[in-house]
Amino acid sequence: MGTPVTDTAGGRDLERINPPHLAPPTGFSHAVRATAPGTLVFLAGQTALDGSGRIVGDGIVEQFERALTNLLEVAAASGARPSDLAKLTVFAVDIADYRRHARDIGRVWKRLVGSDFPAMAVIGATRLWDEAALVEIEGIAVVRQ
Repeated sequence: MGTPVTDTAGGRDLERINPPHLAPPTGFSHAVRATAPGTLVFLAGQTALDGSGRIVGDGIVEQFERALTNLLEVAAASGARPSDLAKLTVFAVDIADYRRHARDIGRVWKRLVGSDFPAMAVIGATRLWDEAALVEIEGIAVVRQ
């Protein structure tokens, strides 16, 4: 099977594990292991809500950016930095649309988070709590002590 390829750069003791015998990950890590003590922060699902509680953004890319920004703000309020994100789940109401815009979504990720990728899944959902929401992002961060 071989030895997993790991990367701890920038992750403050979060080891990204990507075994060489699996397909190379694009925009995610196969696993993330916390290698030092820390506090787990569970981040509730965030959509593209603005401060007044309205969904903003006409398309998946704009809504992804707002939802990720909201998630990062909640993480920061909990003491977590973007590099502390260990696991994310993205719920999308139209997986085909998400895939069509994957490059643009990836550019948003790199601009807001950088090149540290958590373990991640994208799951298709029939609809989200807010009917106008196209995407919702939840996550787990590990804040170092």
